[in-house]
Parts: sequence; structure tokens; C-alpha cells
Amino acid sequence: MSLEKSVLIVDDEIKIVSVIESYLIHNEYTVYKAYNGKEALEVFNKESPSLVILDLMLPDISGEEVCRNIRKISRVPIIMLTAKVLEEDILNGLDLGADDYITKPFSPKQLIARVGVVLRRCTGDRQFLSNVLSFNNNDLVINLLKREVKKNNQVVKVTPNEYNILLTLIKFSEKTFTRDELISIVLGDDFDGFDRTVDTHIKNLRQKIESDPKSPSYILTVFGVGYRFDAKP
Repeated sequence: MSLEKSVLIVDDEIKIVSVIESYLIHNEYTVYKAYNGKEALEVFNKESPSLVILDLMLPDISGEEVCRNIRKISRVPIIMLTAKVLEEDILNGLDLGADDYITKPFSPKQLIARVGVVLRRCTGDRQFLSNVLSFNNNDLVINLLKREVKKNNQVVKVTPNEYNILLTLIKFSEKTFTRDELISIVLGDDFDGFDRTVDTHIKNLRQKIESDPKSPSYILTVFGVGYRFDAKP
């Protein structure tokens, strides 16, 4: 399973959503749908999609407001889908934090191509802003150059797989990862083992970085889904 393959479509026109969904599924994307702004924010918070296709003309909350709310909590790529063709409308949407735009009527093939380009540009190689990551007043510190993890200023020994799982969770801290996603990203699609292997890695990580492994504050379990990192710089 690929990390960058889920898309939330937000549009109140059922036919447009259906067409986009069909093309995305054909190109092996997981698709989530919402037909108004309120539903869009609910689905976004629940599913943590890799990209959002967002129509600006929605029946309740405007697309601009949805974009503004998403940007408060996430840097997920957003493609505006709009019938507005005035330059000032498009620039306003980009100023709010959208990554690209496409005007109606549009070619579904062109839209899918834009999705691929934006995902590669925005999330294909997401970088940290610093070589040293610090959480909870230096309770947990990660030196990316040294691949070193410290807990309470003491170096803790983590395996390569544990380190890669930890960094993946931190890098996409707004996302809840399933076991299959972590296996695909960290262990590779050709991994021939049990998905519970991830649970063992998580358990070991918690023993090393959590003050109370039985009540973790960093690596949280999202029941029925998987794991996510609770980032508190």
C-alpha cells in the first residue's frame, strides 16, 4: 500500500464527483467523498487523505473556508476545483494555501495528471525544517544527521526499522497509519511476514521513548485503524 495514494473529493455535484472518482480508482487511488464543507472537514479529520480536490462553490461552508480550516492543522496538498475564472479569485485561493487549481469544465485526464504532479511535488519527499527534532521541552530529541534518538538527554538504541517507523510517524504526524502502510513504507512491499510485526516494533519503541509505555504520549494507538504520532514540539 502506498502512502501517497488517497484523495478526498469535495464537490456538491454528484456527477462530477462520480467522474473524478472513476478516474482516480482506475489509477489506483483510494477515494473519499464529501458533498459539502461540513462533511469535507469531518471526512478529512477522520481519514487524513494524501490530497484534497476542493470545489470552491459549496452549499454550506465555502471552499475557501474549508481550505482555511484544513490549513490550520495540515499541509496536505489541495487542488482547487472552480468555475471562477477571474485571476483575483484564483490568487485568493492560492493565498489561502491551495497548491494548484483547475477550472470547470475540465478534462478528467488533466486533473488526474495534476494530482500526480502535486503529490510528487508536495509530499513525495517531505523534508523536516531542522536537522534536530525536539518534543516536550527536549524530553525526546532526534538528531537526523546522526540518526540518534535521545530520551531525557540519554541516547537510546533503536533498530533501523524502529528509527524508520518513528521518523515516518513524525514526518506525517497528522496521519494515522495502518499496519499495512507502515510495512509498505518501512519494510517494503515484498515483506513476507505478519502485520503484527509492526506491533512489536511499536511496543519496543514505546519502551525506549515513552515515560510510561502503558500510557504513551508520543506513539498513540487509534483503535481499529493503526498508529499516529502526537507531535508536541
